[in-house]
Amino acid sequence: MSDAIEGLKPQPVWKYFAEISRIPRCSGNEAAASRYVLGVARRLGLEARADDVGNVVAAKPASPGRDHVRGVVLQGHLDMVCEKNKDKVHDFSKDPIEIVRRGDVLMADGTTLGADNGIGVAMCLAIMEDRSLTHGPLEFLFTVDEERGLTGAKSLRSDFLRGRTLLNLDSEEEGALYVGCAGGRDTLGSWKVEFDPAPAGTAAGLLRVTGLRGGHSGLEIDKGRGNAIKIINRVLTALSPLGIRIASLDGGNKRNAIPREAEARFFLAPKAWDQARAVVARCNDTIRAELASVDPGLEISIEELKGVRRGKVLRAAAQKRILKTLAALPHGVIRMSPDIPGLVETSTNLAMITTGKNAVSVATSQRSSVASEIEEICQTVASVFELGGAEIESPEGYPGWKPNLESEILRIAKETYKSLYGKEPEVKAVHAGLECGIIGEKFPGMDMVSMGPSYEGVHSPEEKIHIDSVERFWDYLLALLRNIG
Repeated sequence: MSDAIEGLKPQPVWKYFAEISRIPRCSGNEAAASRYVLGVARRLGLEARADDVGNVVAAKPASPGRDHVRGVVLQGHLDMVCEKNKDKVHDFSKDPIEIVRRGDVLMADGTTLGADNGIGVAMCLAIMEDRSLTHGPLEFLFTVDEERGLTGAKSLRSDFLRGRTLLNLDSEEEGALYVGCAGGRDTLGSWKVEFDPAPAGTAAGLLRVTGLRGGHSGLEIDKGRGNAIKIINRVLTALSPLGIRIASLDGGNKRNAIPREAEARFFLAPKAWDQARAVVARCNDTIRAELASVDPGLEISIEELKGVRRGKVLRAAAQKRILKTLAALPHGVIRMSPDIPGLVETSTNLAMITTGKNAVSVATSQRSSVASEIEEICQTVASVFELGGAEIESPEGYPGWKPNLESEILRIAKETYKSLYGKEPEVKAVHAGLECGIIGEKFPGMDMVSMGPSYEGVHSPEEKIHIDSVERFWDYLLALLRNIG
């Protein structure tokens, strides 16, 4: 077990979290994690099976005298967002997550921690193992590829689950019960581009935006944090009068994360370099001041790439179209909920830009708890792409989860929380995608609530989990299972 979690309680949960953290499980690469949970279930003598995409379900019989109680499904996802700082040497395809303890929180060393949703998975495994607990019939659903678009949940067969009460363990705020979530869709734009030789006599350079906090494009979209793509586009636009020619522009690497870093390789005439450095310095000061309270680590840097004298650059007309399109694309909160104070109703995230051999591609993601507003913001983004001459794709999205305040499992969850802590839990909806929306469509009549311990900074290397909240949430979850039925 990692030294960072030695002695932490509940010991079975941290034991399994440590084991999961050694297994590569980026979205789309969860095969080893699926085999692991399937192996644990079978080692414990439980009925378990996997489907064609790697989702796993295991069943644990009721404790003595509880066979008559309704069946409950506990659910978490196996994959994690794999983000790291630029200077961190880490191969997510093989290297274990390096867990570190900093006071009362756990983090990873320069990467995402994977507590989203590794802690939920670890709690399921710990409950599977403990034969002293009191509960009715249980199923444990482990889904794959949640972070890239909930595709594991979308692939579930209608006969995969028996229970019709579900506890989703993928929320990130202790003391909150989530009963609704936003739906979402991506809008993608791309330009087929041609390259010209860099103008004679120009020198190669690198422009970088680093040090931003990023974060989950649903949970942190209202925090006003900097978007690395927007910032680098702003700087490149300011440099355009100096004759800068772009060779490549890349930023962000997850559609559901606010981009933290971006870089552009370019060519510029030697006589313009002093002016370019002055422009970047002014942008650095200006944008740092704008973001001082929310993103104090911003750094915009420019450097000459010595020895690089030949290269290719985007044709001028394409460069202009792309920069203007990026400037016009909306990013951030579009509308706050008029009904639930503090809830973002609709947002859009300018998430990624990549330069390939023949194309420049941009990915954006839209979210809303109102289906018609998803349509409207997607249309807005697509219109900007179209006006900028881009080809547009709009893959199938995922549904939202409409709150049911008369839910029976919500009633029991609220009563259990109040009996333990003497106060009411918060009942909320979240501006992020939860698998509950899809599971509710796949399994009509499923009564659901989402919950979890307290996290911060998910989907970024700042991800941290509060240690004491894990123990309290564990106690609450076991009490809830005792009280169902």
